[in-house]
Amino acid sequence: MCHDFALIAIDLEDDTTFGILHSRFHEAWSLRKGTSLEDRPRYTPTTTFETFSFPVGLSPDIRAREYSIDPWARAIASADRRLVELRDRWLNPPERIEWIEEPVVGYPLRPVPRDKKAATVLKKRTLTNLYNARPQWLADAHAQLDSAVAAAYGWPGDIAEDAALRELLVRDRR
Repeated sequence: MCHDFALIAIDLEDDTTFGILHSRFHEAWSLRKGTSLEDRPRYTPTTTFETFSFPVGLSPDIRAREYSIDPWARAIASADRRLVELRDRWLNPPERIEWIEEPVVGYPLRPVPRDKKAATVLKKRTLTNLYNARPQWLADAHAQLDSAVAAAYGWPGDIAEDAALRELLVRDRR
């Protein structure tokens, strides 16, 4: 992990860790353990990422290939890939974008609107707007991910947020 002021980069190669960080458990932990900037929560590496207790055997200090056959890791990775795929499809609908080459060799393709109407629609398609609207497909994808993450901790899929936080705090004290 690298951080400098407000930029936090987590350099990992796997969907399992990303899925755990996408879970409601990490979100709740971050909101409770993080700091605030004026009236907004702020993700701080030292109080949120570094203190977060990952499921046993699935911590970021273990390379993904070492747990690639773990059924919990696979379930989390699969649910996370599905969530990201759905969000990406909503953010960049194929009927409204074209993918073009970047002028710099080695950079990924860049989405651009097909026309002015597409540009107008795409301008409103932000992650903030998506999560504020929270359509059912997004809620369902998160519920599937949260269930997979809960299973990796040995918790029931419907564990309440407060109960999950208590469990994480107990782990944090060890």
